Amino acid sequence: MEEQTNQTGQGAPQSPISGGTSQSEQADPKDVQDNKLWAILGYLGILCLIPLLAKKDSKFAQFHAKQGLILLIGEFFVWIPVIGWILGIGIFILWIMGIINVLNGSMKSLPIVGDLATKINI
Repeated sequence: MEEQTNQTGQGAPQSPISGGTSQSEQADPKDVQDNKLWAILGYLGILCLIPLLAKKDSKFAQFHAKQGLILLIGEFFVWIPVIGWILGIGIFILWIMGIINVLNGSMKSLPIVGDLATKINI
């Protein structure tokens, strides 16, 4: 299997089907730098609507805001006793993972949420 060198100099296996970007896409470094704050807003509850509507030209901000929208929708189920509480812990963990991805400047899809977010067309 071919190896692709990433920014840290480490080799990452390249998928023959998707060209090595099956889990994450590469973002334009300028887009990432200019829109990190907007992307973080995407994970802060209802504030995810701000980058969805205001930064339509930023692939980075849109990517994270769409994942944040899915997490926001999931938060409505937290009110269900026991099952909702477990779901709430999972949403909190995904929320932290998303913010870490933003701070690292990566566009990694979150588990479960990422697949649903790619289907959103705004």
